[in-house]
Amino acid sequence: MNIEQQINTLRNELREHNYNYYVLDTPTISDFEFDQKLNQLQELEKAHPEFYDANSPTLRVGGEITKNFETVPHTYRMFSLENSYSKEDLEDWEKRIEKMVDGEVEFTCELKYDGASISLTYEDGKLKKAVTRGDGFQGDDITANVKTIRSVPLQLKGDYPPLFDIRGEIVLPFEGFAKMNEERVELGEEPYRNPRNTASGSLKLQDSAEVAKRPLDCLLYSLKGERLPVKTQFESLEKAREWGFKVPKAAKLAKNLDEVLEYVNYWDIHRHKLPYETDGVVVKVNNLQQQEELGYTAKSPRWAMAYKFKAERVSTVLNQITYQVGRTGAITPVANLEPVELAGTIVKRASLHNADQIEKLDIREGDTVFVEKGGEIIPKIIGVNLEFRDPKSSPTEYITICPECGTELVRTEGEAQHYCPNADGCPPQIIGRIQHFISRKAMDIEGLGGETVTLLVNNGLINNYADLYLLKEEQIIPLERMAQKSAENMLKGIEASKQIPFERVLFGLGIRYVGETVAKKLAKHYKTIDALKNASEEELITVDEIGERIAQSVVSFFTSEENIEIINRLKSYGVQLEISAEKLANQTDALKGNTFVVSGVFTKVTRDELKKLIEDNGGKVSSSISAKTNYVIAGDNMGPSKKTKAESLGVAIISEDDFLQMIS
Repeated sequence: MNIEQQINTLRNELREHNYNYYVLDTPTISDFEFDQKLNQLQELEKAHPEFYDANSPTLRVGGEITKNFETVPHTYRMFSLENSYSKEDLEDWEKRIEKMVDGEVEFTCELKYDGASISLTYEDGKLKKAVTRGDGFQGDDITANVKTIRSVPLQLKGDYPPLFDIRGEIVLPFEGFAKMNEERVELGEEPYRNPRNTASGSLKLQDSAEVAKRPLDCLLYSLKGERLPVKTQFESLEKAREWGFKVPKAAKLAKNLDEVLEYVNYWDIHRHKLPYETDGVVVKVNNLQQQEELGYTAKSPRWAMAYKFKAERVSTVLNQITYQVGRTGAITPVANLEPVELAGTIVKRASLHNADQIEKLDIREGDTVFVEKGGEIIPKIIGVNLEFRDPKSSPTEYITICPECGTELVRTEGEAQHYCPNADGCPPQIIGRIQHFISRKAMDIEGLGGETVTLLVNNGLINNYADLYLLKEEQIIPLERMAQKSAENMLKGIEASKQIPFERVLFGLGIRYVGETVAKKLAKHYKTIDALKNASEEELITVDEIGERIAQSVVSFFTSEENIEIINRLKSYGVQLEISAEKLANQTDALKGNTFVVSGVFTKVTRDELKKLIEDNGGKVSSSISAKTNYVIAGDNMGPSKKTKAESLGVAIISEDDFLQMIS
């Protein structure tokens, strides 16, 4: 056997032993024998660098240093899940599903592990990339660190597809977490608070050798790719397991909602025996074609629902109510609490939402309150323990003056929140608007963070986001925690932001109620900032999904002379305030005024490509057939009830070829 064959034989043996130990939990050799083989392979690889393999088992020990984690886009967006907390929530969800798809609906139930979300890309059976969730559209490339996690396969086996992504959670088992804390206490260091945050923090360590020392595990649950060899979610879990992934065996196929609830009730009791943190159950429509039919909302898949186990609740003392001013001028009351442990973290603050909520619960300073952490990241106060109330206490009087600038607050009829109307002179509003402008989903300016924005505003260097484009190196360097390299990176990031497309710039402007999705709709419809600026309320309401409230807000934004001046400045600095010629070249109005429903399986283009073609040509995609539907594009396996409904409403049913002919 020559050297190359020896190396390959050792690599294959070690991969198999690694799989048996970390995935199947059935080791076939001792740790000593494993280490001997690993050392032998390391020596051979060191002596023969020509046989280097980026996915060799020897790389599990780490050693690569990553100073800056590169931000990369996800091929398939990582959505959030909609949460439910009761049987009624699940029943409502099931009713919505049954209206939209044909045939029987089965469900796959899986435990919801509480860890750090990860997306792994495999090409030709080898791990190519590991990316954090980030904002769902893009995340940080942490491949070097993830390669050190023993349960992540570096080389797959079996009949895997040539290219696909798989999603999962990186978790820290309780046993490993306890051991890490024992070691920290022995060294006189502060113990880690909870497994989830420790797992998440571990993934961003710069030295992968340090990550390798931590007992992280990776549990996988979702395949993403084109024309994958599976038809159901449950089958995809079985396939992933065959290819070498660690897929939890607690998943179960449920034929109806009663079986789903049985699963939920069982694990609500038995979850405490699991080796990992769990906070609920994820219920998914099992049939992948039905999943495609159901599609997505702006934030989450319609075919999945997270059922959260009952929230943890504690009681503590509310020391003081303070008030925060947001970028839109909205006032948020905050409860400052006596620190208390809740769901693995120390809680010191909780949101009180608005004046109505304070009045409804009659919350007062000095009260002993019940605090809950459910689906929300920020804990909330859900009630007051009146037994401990001081008889001399008096009801909370909500503030009438802005705590930051002293301006009298206003409250519009029908709105829950109070607002500070001093948009141009109230520091948190000025800072908040600029922070929103530079954020990842907007201008994504590298080298410039929220704290630096505060520093720039407080030092009088900027007062609005247009001022960013006039900053000079010599102004930045003297600031606290700044140096020449920091200043250079910031100015490079600001210059690069001039290439950010119009829809993201529009979102970054911070027009009230104009979120990511609305910004895309408006940019696509009006194509330039000038056309949008000149649109009336009546015209705006005719745009798909733009209601009266959004229309009023857009018109109000463009009636401000200061806003117009800022936009003119942005334009003069080269910021993209219209859709690029390249994008426009791929868009037409050929399908304007027509609504399409896409149903079935297609051969020439994917379902997502079909939807994009409809939208690029001015049409609208709907998830369900109604009297407003103009065409149903029918692929193979189109549901019979959809066909019947289309025929009964007189909706034209066309083929994939018919549609492609329409836009050719």
